[in-house]
Amino acid sequence: MTGVGPVILAQADYPEAMGTITLAHYLFVSGAMFALGLIGFLTRRNMIIMFLCTELMFQAAGLALIAFSRYHLDHTGQTFVIFVLTVAAAEAAMALALVILLFRKRESLSTEDWTEMSG
Repeated sequence: MTGVGPVILAQADYPEAMGTITLAHYLFVSGAMFALGLIGFLTRRNMIIMFLCTELMFQAAGLALIAFSRYHLDHTGQTFVIFVLTVAAAEAAMALALVILLFRKRESLSTEDWTEMSG
């Protein structure tokens, strides 16, 4: 023994370590997340819930990009996810500002009140 501890190998070193999880599984989860976010955005009238649903759609797109990136063994998709997260953070900041503005004006977070403010 040379005193070296156990070596932990990454999944990328041994693709068979992933078992039976394939690209299709990741894309199915990503598609389901995106569909839930879209349904939530279209059916809810509360602005906070709508913004959370858009965040869910951003995360679903990021998951798909990472899955494709891992499948093709290229880091481009993972790099692009950083830009998606930046856009999601900017959207969250704008959403918070709009929600605070609406709540101060109408003391409600309903989208109907938001459309009344445009006129």
